[in-house]
Amino acid sequence: MPLPVTADTDAPGALTCNARHRAGIPGAFRSYPLNCKLEPLDGDRELIVYRAVPAGPPEGPPMDVFEAVRTLLAVRRYKDAPIPDAVVRRIVEAGRLTGSGMNRQPWHFIVVRDGDTLRRLGQLAPSGPYITEAPLAIVVAVDTTRFAISDASRAIQSMLLTAWADGVGSNWVGFGGLDKVKALLDIPDNLEVLAILPFGYPVRAVGRGKKQRKALSQVAHLERFGRPFE
Repeated sequence: MPLPVTADTDAPGALTCNARHRAGIPGAFRSYPLNCKLEPLDGDRELIVYRAVPAGPPEGPPMDVFEAVRTLLAVRRYKDAPIPDAVVRRIVEAGRLTGSGMNRQPWHFIVVRDGDTLRRLGQLAPSGPYITEAPLAIVVAVDTTRFAISDASRAIQSMLLTAWADGVGSNWVGFGGLDKVKALLDIPDNLEVLAILPFGYPVRAVGRGKKQRKALSQVAHLERFGRPFE
């Protein structure tokens, strides 16, 4: 049954939105022009709205979650092209909405778009000089509670996958050892800088899905260790 959607197709610079109908049709997407208004469905049905990127990323609806996981690769070279505000907000929101132990949410995300600051971050991160080429970086700072690193790592993966689904590449830079970043960004002493995430549209097409990974039977077990899951 068609979703109850009304759309203003004459809006200048209209994007596209995708409504995922999670009432027994997992992974099914329908595309509509924006600005669009999604009317509520009856009962327990749910709608989630996705925004496509207005410029730069591949055409078509956002990826299925598994497809994003399957194809995600590290990207270290970026086009000299800005990332739209709506996409940046989606990335940050993905981090904010990630689950955490006891719901403590032990993270802070510093969004950096200033060119001089990005260049300085690239100088301060020994493993990430390419940060200087990115139009955006998100610095992840955490408190020192027990599950902070685990929780923030989950949030980082959420942001990487959300960006990738919109055609934006990234990579995790650093794992601690970024104390000098604190002074640059006025991060309080009671927090630790866990990672810097540069984001940008890839300079060249990357081999989506071509990964060097162990076979499933080598890492997955059925009922007991040593019984391959195939």
